[in-house]
Amino acid sequence: MRTNYSIKNSITSLIDNIITIVFLFIEQTIFIKILGIEYSGLNGLFTNILTLLNLAELGIGSAITYNLYKYVKNNDVDTIKSIMYYFKKAYNVISIVIFVLGILLTFFIKYFIKEVNVDINIYIVYILFLLSTVFTYILSYKRNLIYANQRNYILNIFNIGYTVILSILQILVIYITKNYYLFIIVKIVCILIQNILINIKANRMYPYLKDKDIKPLDSNIKDNIINRVKALVIHKSSAAVTNGTDNILISTFLGLTTLGLYTNYNYIISAFKKVFSNAIGSTIPSVGNLLVENDYKKNYDVFNRINFLNLWISIFISSFILVFIDSFIKVWLGSNYIIDKYVLIVLIINFFQTMMRNSYSIFKEAAG
Repeated sequence: MRTNYSIKNSITSLIDNIITIVFLFIEQTIFIKILGIEYSGLNGLFTNILTLLNLAELGIGSAITYNLYKYVKNNDVDTIKSIMYYFKKAYNVISIVIFVLGILLTFFIKYFIKEVNVDINIYIVYILFLLSTVFTYILSYKRNLIYANQRNYILNIFNIGYTVILSILQILVIYITKNYYLFIIVKIVCILIQNILINIKANRMYPYLKDKDIKPLDSNIKDNIINRVKALVIHKSSAAVTNGTDNILISTFLGLTTLGLYTNYNYIISAFKKVFSNAIGSTIPSVGNLLVENDYKKNYDVFNRINFLNLWISIFISSFILVFIDSFIKVWLGSNYIIDKYVLIVLIINFFQTMMRNSYSIFKEAAG
C-alpha cells in the first residue's frame, strides 16, 4: 500500500509540476513582453523577501505532521483531533506573526531596491505580496492530515486546478488590463478559494475534524513537537538564508534590470528543481510512515536507494541545463537576455548541490 501511494503521489506530482511549468512559462513570456523586465525583477525581489518572512513558520508544520504519522497509522482519532486543533492554533499565530513582521519590514523596502523604473507604488505591491503569503496559512492546516495519510495525490489534483485557473486569469488580466495590482489580487483570491476547497475535502474525508469534543494535547506530544522545532529552526534558517537572499542582494547592489535577467534563468532552473525535487519529495509521507516502524536497517536501505536515484538525476539535469539553457533563452526572449557564462556555471553548481540535498531533506522532513 505504501508503494502504491508513493507511485500515485509521484505521478500526480510530476503532472502537477509539468502543468505548472508550462503555464508559468507562458505567463512569464507575456508578463515580460507587456510589463517589462523590471517588473519581473520586482516579482523576484518580493518573493525572496517573503521567503525569509516564512522563517516564522520555524518548521512547525513538519514537526506536527511527523507526530501525525504514528496516530494516523494507529487510527487514534482522539489524538489526531487534538494534534489538528493544536495545528490550527499554531498556523493562526504564524499568519499573524508574518503579517506583523511584514508590515514592519515595509519601512526598509526602499533599501532593497537600487533603482525604481516602474510606474507603480512598490509599497502597495509589497503589501499585496505579503497578503498572498499570509493567506497561504489561513484554513490550510487540514491539508497536512491528507498528507500524513499519504494521500497527497489529492492535494496535487487540487493544485493542478489551482494552477490552471490562476494562470489563465493572470494572463487575461495582464493582457487586457496591464494592471499589476490586479495581477497579484487574483492570486490572493485563488489561494483563499483553494484553501477553502481543500478544507471542505478534508472535512468530508475525515468527518471527525468537525467534532467539538477535543481533548487537550498530551504534554509528551507537545514536548516532542517543541524539541523537533528547535532542531528544524537551524535547518529552515540555513535554507532560507541560502536560497532566499539572492534576489535581495542583486536588487540592492545591481538593480531590478539585472535581477530580471537573473530571474529568467532562475525560472528555468527552479522549474527543473521543482519537478524532480517534488517527484522524489512525494515519497515523504511514505518515508514518514516507514520511520515510525523503527526498522533502522530497512530505513537505511530505502535511504540509499533514494540517494542513488537522486544522484543520477542531479548529474543528468545539471548537464542538460548547462548545455541548452542559453540557446533556450535566445529563442525565448532574445540575445539581450543572456547572462555571463561564468555566472551560469556558478548557478549550475549551486543547482547541483541543492539537488543532492533532496534525499537528506526527505528523511529530515519525514522525521520532523
